[in-house]
Amino acid sequence: MAFQAIQTANENGVLTITLNRPDAMNALNGQMCEELAVALKTAEREADVRCVLMTGAGRAFCSGQDLAEIREHYTGDRVTLDFGAHLRKRLNPIASRLRAMEKPIVAAVNGAAAGAGASLALAADMRICAENAYFMMAFIHVGLVPDTGATHTLVQAVGYGRAAQMCMLGERIGAADALAWGLCHRVVSGDELMNAANELAQRLAHMPTRALGLTKRALRNAWAANLDDQLEYEAFVQQTAGATADHREGVTAFLEKRKPAFVGR
Repeated sequence: MAFQAIQTANENGVLTITLNRPDAMNALNGQMCEELAVALKTAEREADVRCVLMTGAGRAFCSGQDLAEIREHYTGDRVTLDFGAHLRKRLNPIASRLRAMEKPIVAAVNGAAAGAGASLALAADMRICAENAYFMMAFIHVGLVPDTGATHTLVQAVGYGRAAQMCMLGERIGAADALAWGLCHRVVSGDELMNAANELAQRLAHMPTRALGLTKRALRNAWAANLDDQLEYEAFVQQTAGATADHREGVTAFLEKRKPAFVGR
């Protein structure tokens, strides 16, 4: 399909997805959610995509739900929007695919990541922030609770105490604090952001993709597992990884004292 609310580009195994509603700070409307879901489904299926890089056009990564789009559901003292159905149809499948896709996901947070926009960034495996970027759990300011997976991924990233602070106070967390708290792993200038993010994405794209995917699977499983269960799960995914061409190439390259040439299988 021809995209309008997002842009995509596939280069050297990296699919870059740019949220492209800069005049609305890349707020999530129905069209953007539909297009993003299609792009991620395609990325998951296509063998020539070995890493996904997400960013935003203009001055924001994503400002969250486009409230202007749902304005018609607020009439007088009544709200007619079915919030649960809205999430299950539009946003939850996107967050689930980002976490479950067995390919690495990098978020280049170029500005505001607020509300569900912050949730999308948190669903990525790694985040690089521009110096002017910030995260904001803005839901509380409109009487709502964090969604799109944020109550899960945020606690994973920063622990309960800081997650509670962010969710209950709804304050901006700037890039420096985001780095110190573990919300991102690197902060660079705005001019350097895409180069740094592309460098990371290209590095991941040339690593053993199946092993990276199985690593994601094991990390996801560990959140709800006890040690004995996780030991067994590690044995299971390791058996799978050990049967890949990239594993054989990695061992051969090590023994031959050369750099491995991973192909993603």
